[in-house]
Amino acid sequence: MRPVQLLNSGVFVVRLRRWAWCLLLSVLGGSVASLEAAAQTPTAASDQGVSDRRPDTGPAVEYEGRWLVPYEATIPGTDVRFRMIPIPGGEYQMGSADSEAGRGEDEGPVRRVKVAPFWMGECEVTWAEYKLFMQLYRHLKEFQARGVRKVTDDNRIDAVTAPTPLYEPDFTFEYGDDPRQPAVSMTQYSARQYTKWLSAISGQQYRLPTEAEWEYACRGGTTTAWSFGSDVSVLGEYAWFAGNSEGSGTKLVRQKKPNPFGLYDMHGNAAEWVIDAHGAYPQKDLVDAAADWVRSVKPDPRVVRGGSWELTAEQSRSAARLGSDDERWKEYDPNLPRSPWWFTTDPARGVGFRLLRPARAISREAIEEFWKIDCDDIRYDVEDRLNEGRGVLGLVDRELPQAILDLQK
Repeated sequence: MRPVQLLNSGVFVVRLRRWAWCLLLSVLGGSVASLEAAAQTPTAASDQGVSDRRPDTGPAVEYEGRWLVPYEATIPGTDVRFRMIPIPGGEYQMGSADSEAGRGEDEGPVRRVKVAPFWMGECEVTWAEYKLFMQLYRHLKEFQARGVRKVTDDNRIDAVTAPTPLYEPDFTFEYGDDPRQPAVSMTQYSARQYTKWLSAISGQQYRLPTEAEWEYACRGGTTTAWSFGSDVSVLGEYAWFAGNSEGSGTKLVRQKKPNPFGLYDMHGNAAEWVIDAHGAYPQKDLVDAAADWVRSVKPDPRVVRGGSWELTAEQSRSAARLGSDDERWKEYDPNLPRSPWWFTTDPARGVGFRLLRPARAISREAIEEFWKIDCDDIRYDVEDRLNEGRGVLGLVDRELPQAILDLQK
């Protein structure tokens, strides 16, 4: 067991800061809301992933007289690329029937869900991608030191926090940090900030999927326990899980067979954050997958989907759910407050995330729901870190990649 350092300072200081932050929020609440309402949708980067005609090969989804097609995007200012796959819209039954083998007790009742088309990451976000976001911490600190690209009340909505340097890299990277391995051990808050950063510098609207969107994409049109059927003996052809990973961590992405939509590692390897709190979906005749997700008012539990290299076959089923545990997953974090960006305890080394981009762009106010801090406890912890200089807040926009390159001149 790793030793846990005891901090002799400051529970009173933390509580005092939280009281002050509450007062600040009550004073600024109206202006923050007005800023969000006035903010504009990010400018789309041309028609990336859209074609006027159906391609001769590969997946394509007809949408509003045009075709959504796979595309590769380069993260601006780098040579790192990721691939997005079009997912058709439709309706499906979310959850699992009582007769399904291994059904979790929190998966019912089955709900009818309507899903609009979207693109989804062909695989989880990898270390090649996420480490660029980790490097942002250093760059934003440099901007701060130079007094440039300042965050003000007027532009704060366009700012993100970058993840702080890892307290114990040997824990996170014990099983490797190959650029082709899925990035893991980040909090849902940090994953949300990643999607906001990527959206701002690319001009596209990237976000975490809702739980209903994720399950729809995972199933790929199937109704069985896994996207390939209900025969668990076949799982090893599609997934890295406790039965075949030999306890040695995540593997390189795209090593197993894809699901019917062409998505890799939807079962196993790294489990994936979705946007929802771990709770019951609304009781409606028809759930809107993009709108009727479960909002959160506390740090946890939040939903993780898909199973991982250290979880069982049953935990990798299309309908299986895992609820996060903020206290337990940060057990070895010696900081006070504990990091808003990183977990320090398993099963977090098997938790990552996957990108979603909606076929139809939504308003900035609506997309902000997927990016912003949604819980006072997380807000307090972030603000404490910023006040103490152990975090950094910086602007993200289309000019950021060039501004970072200019730092090196």
